[in-house]
Parts: sequence; structure tokens; C-alpha cells
Amino acid sequence: MEKYDTLEYYNKNAQIYFKQTIEASIEENYGRFLSKISPNSYILDFGCGSGRDSKYFLEQGYKVKAIDGSIEMCKLASKYIGQEVQCMKFDELSEENIYDGIWACSSILHVEKENLPDILSKMIKALKPNGIIYTAFKKGKGYEIKEGKYYNFLTKEELTSILEEINKRNKLNKNKKVELVDYFETLPSTKRKGTVIWSNYIIQKASLGENI
Repeated sequence: MEKYDTLEYYNKNAQIYFKQTIEASIEENYGRFLSKISPNSYILDFGCGSGRDSKYFLEQGYKVKAIDGSIEMCKLASKYIGQEVQCMKFDELSEENIYDGIWACSSILHVEKENLPDILSKMIKALKPNGIIYTAFKKGKGYEIKEGKYYNFLTKEELTSILEEINKRNKLNKNKKVELVDYFETLPSTKRKGTVIWSNYIIQKASLGENI
């Protein structure tokens, strides 16, 4: 496998990435996520990057905790949103029943495929009952190394299988049941080069679900 160091890329290119992504318009994504949580809910921005989305949620009156694994991105995002962004890797998440929603926009796509079930399990534990997770992956299969970063392409079928396995693991606790409740595709909205179709997923904990 080609060598990569995703966090090192973001540390070295934080200013460039900030400028490329800060003005992206993703109103549809916001709307579909926020429609499933109550006003004033507590949101974890899980891999916040520039802080663009945290700032939006804060301006809408939500309580937000923002984290990122890149110390340089944390510095820029903290200044941008006006509150401290915690420098933390995804696998360090250890909270339980805290958040109404977890926003993981183009972030956990950097988690290696074999590690994704464990990261999703940690995210689910951190949710309150009926809480939701929004996440976005580039549409495709397998993985790729690009610009020194790892990208995991997650299909709807793969995610469904992962969630089924998590549910089996937690079969004695209904509050930990999770399922995919929304899926939609979007085109790029940033100044970054290339044409990518984004697969957007919304997962809900202990929900009745709906047809998608």
C-alpha cells in the first residue's frame, strides 16, 4: 500500500484547506440533519476541519462541541468559531449518551475500512437514545490514497452490514439499536479541484426508521 499520513497532510496544508472549504454551501445537508433533532440540541462536530459547520450550527442556536485530529486545523477553527476546538483523534471518543447529533462531514471517510466499525460504535455510544449521525463519503468502492491521505469509499450496502453487526453485538440493549434512515447524493460544493459525487448517510439510534 502507498504510504500516507492523513493528519500530517492537514497539519501541513491547514491554511490551504481552510480557504478551499470555508465557503462551501451545503444547505441541503444541514437541513436533512437538523430536521431530525430538536432546537437547542447538543451537536458533536466530529472532525470539524475549518469549523465552517460548527459556526453554522452555533449561529442557529445549537450547542456544539468541535473536535479535530489536526492541531493546525484546530487552531484555525478555534479562531473562526470563537470557541476552543479540542484536538482529538476519532478513536479517543469515549463519551456515552451525551449528544443529540453527531456531524461527521467528510471526516470519518479517512478512517481505514477495518477500523470503521469500531469508530462507528464509539459514535453510537456517544449518542443519546434517538440521536442521529450524519456522515459523508465519496461515492465509490474500496479505498484510495490521494495527496498522502487515506480515503475509504463506503457503499450503502457496506454501511448497512456494519450497522447490522453492531446491532447483533448490542442485542440486549435496545437503546443501542441503530439503522440507516436517510441516504442522498450531492455534488461538490467547495473550491477543491475534481468532480466527486458524495454519498450522504443519516444513521439513527433506537429509531423506527423509514423506507429509503
